[in-house]
Amino acid sequence: MRPVRLEVWSDYLCPWCHLADHRLGILEAEFGEDLQLGFKSYLLRPRPGQRDLEKFMRYTQSWLRPASEPDAPRFRVWETTEGPPSHSVPAHLVAKAAQLVGDEAFTEVHARLLRAYFEDNRDISAPDTLRAIWAEAGLEEAAFAAAADPALLEETASQHNEALELGVTGVPAVRVAGTDAFVSGAQPLETYRRWIERLLGGVLDAS
Repeated sequence: MRPVRLEVWSDYLCPWCHLADHRLGILEAEFGEDLQLGFKSYLLRPRPGQRDLEKFMRYTQSWLRPASEPDAPRFRVWETTEGPPSHSVPAHLVAKAAQLVGDEAFTEVHARLLRAYFEDNRDISAPDTLRAIWAEAGLEEAAFAAAADPALLEETASQHNEALELGVTGVPAVRVAGTDAFVSGAQPLETYRRWIERLLGGVLDAS
């Protein structure tokens, strides 16, 4: 059986992406080698800018909505004086630097970035925070420098622009690799499961 390969456009500052990532992670463990996930960058805040902390703290009350969904990860409304994040790009660059180390490194950093922001109230646009997350993932300090490679910034922008060209207007957005059909929004776990099961059935029928 060939695996189903799903491409997931998401942003580390998107609460619904945190929810979708958690649900897809459940299914990745459930389907094993039959399901492969590949993550691509979508930038909700592509450029740095100052943000008011009090206003941001009020905004994070909206995280309670995805937090109340079934099969949701943990969310914590912002309670610290750290942040808010200035823009989306830094977290994506660190995740891509981890991907250069290997798939396991990416998986570890990817999960830690989401937890750091939505569960621990850490500013994942701050260099010191990103460097700490890298160390917490057990990665070699020297490899962190790759996050400053202009090629990774170009790749991040290219993935975002690819999504726009395909008609993606928000995230999370998931498609079967090599197709143009998207499933948009954080779908219920069972919806994702049935979709993957149908795809696997189609793979079997075609093989």
